[in-house]
This record gives sequence, C-alpha cells and structure tokens, in this order.
Amino acid sequence: MRLAASSVALAALVAVASPVLAHTSAPVAAPAAAAPSATPLRAAPVSELVARVDIPWKRFQLDNGLTVLVHEDRKAPVVAVSVWYNVGSKDEPKGSTGFAHLFEHLMFGGSENSPSSHIQTMNAAGATGLNGTTWFDRTNYFQTVPTPALDYTLYLESDRMGYLLGQVSQEVLDLQRGVVQNEKRQGDNQPYGLTYYATLEALFPEGHPYRHSTIGSMADLDAASMETVRDWFRENYGPNNAILVLSGDIDEAKARELSQRYFGAIARGPVNTPAAAPIPTLAAPVEQVLHDRVAQTRISRTWTTPGMTDPDSVPLSVGASVLGGLASSRLDNVLVRDEQIASGVSAGNQVFQRVSMFSYSAMVKPGADADAVARRMDEVLADLIANGPTQDEIDRVVTQFASRRIQGLEMANGKASVLAEGQLYAGDPDFYKKELAAYAAVTPAQVQAAMKKWLSRPVYSQIVMPGEREAYVDAAAAPSGATPTPAAPIQRVAREATPAIGEVSNVDFPAVERAALSNGIEVVYARSTTVPVTRVALEFDAGVAADRADRLGAHTLMLNVMQEGTTTRDSKALAEAQERLGASVLVGSSMDRTTASLSTVTTNLQPSLTLLSDVVRNPAFAPAEVERLRAQRLAGLANEKTQPAAIAGRALPPLIYGDSHPYGRSFSGTGDEAVIRSLTRADLVADHAAWIRPDNAKLFVVSDLPLAELKPQLEAAFGDWRAPTTAKGTKAFTTALPQTSARIVLIDRPQSPQSLIYGGQVLPVSGGDDILTLTTANTVLGADFLSRINADLRETKGWSYGVRGSVNTLQNRSPYIVNAPVQANRTGESIAALIGQYERFLGADGVTQAERDRTVLGDTRGLSGSYETSAQVLGAMRSNALYGRPDGYQEALAGRINALTAEQMDAAARAAIKPDTFVWVVVGDASVVKPQLDALGLPVEVRTAAAPTTAQ
Repeated sequence: MRLAASSVALAALVAVASPVLAHTSAPVAAPAAAAPSATPLRAAPVSELVARVDIPWKRFQLDNGLTVLVHEDRKAPVVAVSVWYNVGSKDEPKGSTGFAHLFEHLMFGGSENSPSSHIQTMNAAGATGLNGTTWFDRTNYFQTVPTPALDYTLYLESDRMGYLLGQVSQEVLDLQRGVVQNEKRQGDNQPYGLTYYATLEALFPEGHPYRHSTIGSMADLDAASMETVRDWFRENYGPNNAILVLSGDIDEAKARELSQRYFGAIARGPVNTPAAAPIPTLAAPVEQVLHDRVAQTRISRTWTTPGMTDPDSVPLSVGASVLGGLASSRLDNVLVRDEQIASGVSAGNQVFQRVSMFSYSAMVKPGADADAVARRMDEVLADLIANGPTQDEIDRVVTQFASRRIQGLEMANGKASVLAEGQLYAGDPDFYKKELAAYAAVTPAQVQAAMKKWLSRPVYSQIVMPGEREAYVDAAAAPSGATPTPAAPIQRVAREATPAIGEVSNVDFPAVERAALSNGIEVVYARSTTVPVTRVALEFDAGVAADRADRLGAHTLMLNVMQEGTTTRDSKALAEAQERLGASVLVGSSMDRTTASLSTVTTNLQPSLTLLSDVVRNPAFAPAEVERLRAQRLAGLANEKTQPAAIAGRALPPLIYGDSHPYGRSFSGTGDEAVIRSLTRADLVADHAAWIRPDNAKLFVVSDLPLAELKPQLEAAFGDWRAPTTAKGTKAFTTALPQTSARIVLIDRPQSPQSLIYGGQVLPVSGGDDILTLTTANTVLGADFLSRINADLRETKGWSYGVRGSVNTLQNRSPYIVNAPVQANRTGESIAALIGQYERFLGADGVTQAERDRTVLGDTRGLSGSYETSAQVLGAMRSNALYGRPDGYQEALAGRINALTAEQMDAAARAAIKPDTFVWVVVGDASVVKPQLDALGLPVEVRTAAAPTTAQ
C-alpha cells in the first residue's frame, strides 16, 4: 500500500512559496508571444472542453448509513469498487501519529471470513489497480474487477468493514508495523527526504491536526498496541463513515441489491466529525536552514491557505500554475530560461479538505549565488501579485486543467475517485463540475486578489544546503506496542459462504488497422471511443542503446534540446502552444526506442499534430539552448550521485553487460559528465539526422476518430517529410558478455537508514523470444506481491516495504534484476534470504499447484481490466511491434496461460535464472553494512559514492 501523494514522496518535490518583500523590484515581463513566423494554432474554446466533462451518477444510502454512488459505463466488462473512509491522519490523537496509515496496511491482512491476504484473494480474482492509500483527510481502498467477480469483491470489502478484528493478531500488527517503518525509511533515505516534516512543524502549531505527517513518527508507530488497533477500527470504520463507489459495468438496481446483500447487516458505528482545522498564520516570518546529502541548494517558501471548498482555492491554484506550475511559468521564464540561475523551479497549491499549502521553490544552479536566486524568485512573485496574471496565462492554465480532467476519465476507478472526493469533502459528487466552472470563470483580478490576501502574510522559508544531515531517529529495537497485553477475545460472526466467481470472458482487444503515409511511414492504429482523446507515438529505432560507448548521454541530450525550440518557435512559444491546446508533446527514450508522443483532446488534434511535427522535424538546436540544457543535465548528473536508486542503476548494468555493450550503461540514458561537457551543437544535429528520420519511424495511434478521418491529418503533418542524405544510425549487439559470478559491490553512502540492494544477471533470452512461461514462473518467484521473495522479506520478516525480481524485457539480451530496499541493520541477512529463496525455488521447491493456479487465474482474469485506457492499448501495440508479436497477442494470452503447467514453469525458470551468477550492488552506509556482508562469504568490493558537484 502506498501513501497517496505521500509526505515522503512530496518532500523531494514540495514547492514552497515566498513572501511579498518590502523592497521594490523591477517588473517582470509577461511571457513573450510566439515567434511571428510560427504557424498560428487555434484551439477549441475552453467552454467546449469543460462541457465534455460529465460523469452521470446515482446515489442512495443504506439504513446503516453507508452512502453508495453508482456510475454506469458499459465500455468493458469491469467494475471499479472503491471504498472511502472519512478518516485520515488529521484525525489521529497525540501519540498516535501514523496510525491511520498503519491501519490501512492491517486492512490487507485478511478478515474473519476471508483469512488469507486480501491481495492474494483479489489477485486471483483478476483485480487490477488494487491498492489503498492514506492522506490527511481520508483512507481509501480500491480495485477494478471483472464483472463476474463483483459479488466476491463486495463480500470481501464488506467483511473487512464489518468483520475484521478477529483476524488482526499481535503477530500481524508487529509485522505491518515493521513494513510501515521500512516504508518510512525508504522515503526518508531520499535526498531532501526529511524536509516535509520540518515544513509541517513550522507552519502548524502544536495540536493542529495537519501538523504531523501521514507516515507518522517512529516512536508513535512503536507504541501502537492491539488496543489502539481495536479502538481505531470501532471508532472510524463504520458504514456510516464510509462511501462505496461502483463505477463501470453496473446499474443502480444491481448496485442496490448487492450493497444491501453484503453491507446491509453491518451495524452503524460512531460518527466521525473531522477535526477542526483553522488556517494558522505565522506571527512573523520564519527562515530555517537544513543540511542534507544533496547536490544542490533548494530554496522554498510556504504559506497555509484555505481548503478546497473556499472561494479562494481555485484562484490560488491558478496563480500557483502561472507562477511556477506551467512549463511557461513566470519562474521558468525568468530563473531557468532567461537568467539561468536555477536549474528547476516549481509552484503549487496543495489542496486539502480544511486547509491547503501554497508553495514555490527553486533549485539553485551549480555556481549561482543562492541569495541572488532567493531575491529574484521573490521579485517574480511580488510582480505577479502587484500586476496580476494575464488573461492568456489564465486561459492556458484552465485549458490544461480541463484537458487533463477529460483524459483522466478513461478509467472506471478514475471516475469513481472524482465522485468519492466530491461526496466526502463537499457532500456533492458533482463538486468537480463546480470546480471546473470556477476555473473557467476565474479572472485575473480574482487571482491577484487571492494571492495578495493570502501571500502577504508572514512566510515560512526553508533552505536546504549540501552537508551532513541531522541525526536520524530510527525505530526502537523492541517496540513498546509489541508487548502483548491481555485483550478480550473477539466474537467472530459467521456469514454466508464466499460467493463464487463466475466465468470471466476473454479480453476484447481493439481491432488493429494499418496504413502508410505517402513517404512510407507505417501507421498502426486502434480505436477507443471512451473519451474524446487521441494519443500518438512516433517511434524511432534508437533509444539509449543508440549511444556509442564513448558518447553516453549524447542521444538523450539531443532529445532534451529538441523540445526546447524549433526554427519557428522558441522554448517559451513551444510551451505556451502546448498549454493553449491542452496538449502534451514529449520526446524520450527507452533502451531500444525513441518516441515523440502526443496526448491531446481530439478537438485540438490538428493543431497539436502541427506542433508535434514541428518539434520532430524542425528542431533549432539554438546554441543558447544547447548550453542551458547542458548545464541542466550536469546538475541532474550531480543529483543522481545522491539518489540510492540512481547510484545502483548506474553501477549494475556495466557489471553484468560490460562497459562496451549497448545495454551496459545506466538505463536512464543521462550519460557521462565528461561526454556531456564535450558535446557540440554539430554533434546533436548529427545525432538527430542519424536517428530522427522518416525511414527509421513508425506511427502508433489510438483515437476516438476512425482511421479514415485520422489519416489525412497524419499525412499533413508527416507525409512530406523526407529522409536526409546522411546514413541512418545503426546499433551493434555483437559485444561478448562478461562471465559473472556471485559477488557484492558495496557503494558507501553514509547516513543511510536503509540499504538498497540491486542484484542481477543477463538472461539467455531476448524480447523477441517466447518468454511467457518464464515471466509467468517469475510472477511466483519475484514479480508479484505474493512472490516468494516479497512474501519472505516484507510479509514474513517485515524488513522491507517491497521487494521485486523482474525479467526486464528488452529487444535483445534481457536482464533479470532484483530490487530490494531493506533496513540497514538487516542488509546481510536480506541478501542471504534472497539467495536462499532463489536456490530453493530453482531447486527442489519449485512452483506449487496452488501457486500455479493462483497465478494463472489472476493473470487471465485480470486481462479484462488491463487494456481499459487508450494509453494501455497504445503501449500494447508498441510492445507487440518491438518484440515481433502478432496483433492478436493479447487475445491469445488467456488460452496460452491456462495451458501452462507447474512443471513447464519450473523448467523455464531453471533454464534462465542462475543466482550463482548474480552480481549484487548494495548502496548503503558501509560502516553499518560491510561487517554484515563480510559474513556472507562472498567477495565484497567497496566503492565510495561519487561526490556530487554542489552549489552554494
């Protein structure tokens, strides 16, 4: 289970906002218009986009107070089942921080009439998107299931709502306590990972419901006892404190029948009135300087602001987007593009039910003066407040917001979440319409007034500088809550038998059609009419593997510069054009392919295709942009040296593939610092000519338009594109692979409360091989939540938040990679446990019949929910092309998987996975970890994590 927008994850991204200073400043010019020679691009009116956002619903309430919302959508035989409880971390009493989230974990351990893991039972039912999240204002649980599994799912959801406590033992509590504490360590271990705690404590006074993070403190998690577990459930998990949303292949009549059958007998509980949460104002400005093992100084400003139903909420959110949320934002234009004193900026209004936090931040560019950056970012805000945004800026924010809302309505669970949020926080499932209307109607004067009102108050300023971080407070060796105390036995209530799951029909994958443009570019197309959206992927046979071994990072730097200006539109104009259209144009790469992608509402397809074509065909590679993007890449490389996953991801590939192999480099493609410094504009132009060309391209499209209407627009955008006379790029995979043996490479990263273990080998298979049997076997071994290795390290030992072993499918020889973040004091034991699990599975203890049946049922039943969105369909089409699969691959999967035997799965795994050849990379504190590793009897090489280039 994850924390929704978890405090830990947000700590690295939190954009904190700045004070209106007393000094006067030169006005900041509004963003420049597009270059005069650019083709005008006309977008549909915002009102037309807003009118397309509609989620019909029905609502009723059971006698016990359970509110039920129903949205009927027959596009696929699936139903999203979502339960939202009106309780979150703001409702936790003093001494119980983190308990709402801890209890969320306990809800997945099974219930009285379904004692197996909820994830295990739901996976076998074919659930997709299965998870739970906790945040300040709520806790929710959700999954999308095949329609024949709906009764089964509602039975299980009702069982854990009404009949849970008999299954929650001291052992279960202690295990999940350890898992949650490892989730906390995993977030805290990241650069800037401790800063969100400081922000909350500075902004909110003692006793305020929003003062503590959702993940909580180690001490309070230690203290959680069985009695607090029982009290929390009884006080907060009654049906009258919950909302059940059913979205998809269901109507109101059926929803009434099923909700009454499964939830009607559950007794009411106490009414939870959300804690009062006034909007605090600091008595005076507060500045706090923190130190962390980071590469760049980050300057942040934050205020508390009103909650989501306040009239000022939307104007503040729009203002934040103009300030630092848009790609063409004021901060981006001034600090990043024009003056180039920051490598990145952000701003946002983080909205909660009772309060919000308006914040903005800047990452100081290496070599820049942090004080000067702080002054300039404050001047930009002061100017925006003094003069207000332009109407064009507001229109771009609103168009982008409406477009994203439309695109988010493809998934049944996405619509369920929108309805649930409105019901829970505003008492109105249609709250999203009121919010959209407020966005569409907001004026520059309203934005200016709201920002002046709320951002003229004293501000909290946070400066995070490179250095040693403060001492980490870890969990106790013997948590006080783990001491068993006498507790009255729970009287279990027998219910009717668990409903059977009906026959699940095979997935109906959209028909794939093909066409060709006049210049020979192949078009691969499928239709999806759920929402008026078109997705395009112009794919090139290139990718990170296209870089020569002595030119690592050249290809991705070229792609970065491509997106920052064409011969008719500069960087600002490109960003503004996308925002006016509500379109997203991105250029990026996997290991094997480079892709220029477009996502847009179909109403704006023609101008959006014009923009995509301009980016792909006419990049300017302006010298100033080359230098700006080079500096940003170098700053990014410095940041990678502080991030555990980036450190491990850079170390492992060359150890198993060798330095000269096309896959023997970081899969991120960010490259080598010396190479990035040496690249010239001519190098980037040549790289573009070699790889980004029509004779190396294929177009993949999923749209609500039929192909006959779509093809002329594609032809207009790309049909007259001609290949250059220079040679097309080639990749060579002839390099011999090194012979590896079991060993450990320890990369010392001091002050790490958690170690990150990466282990792997190169498999004797490629993406074009038939690897279905191998990957299905590995679902049992390493890829599933219930896999052998995750069940051991997370669900039995509690040493990790999550462990995974994956067949990373590539076009050529593919790697097998184990990813295991574990608590530092269990690093050696974790590697030993992993090795033991692999040896047993690949030896005498292979796939059991129960594991085979569970995996086959889950994989086949889950197909119906796996291609619910146009993005999922587009991804499947692209994978089929990359790996040489037929168009009918997805529809043939169920039959092939059903035919698999445990013996076949064992044979495939034993032929490919060789743990005695694994190279293990460990990123952690060597002073803590090395003695543990030495005891394993494997060779241990110690490396020092490369020191990042810092900015003061």
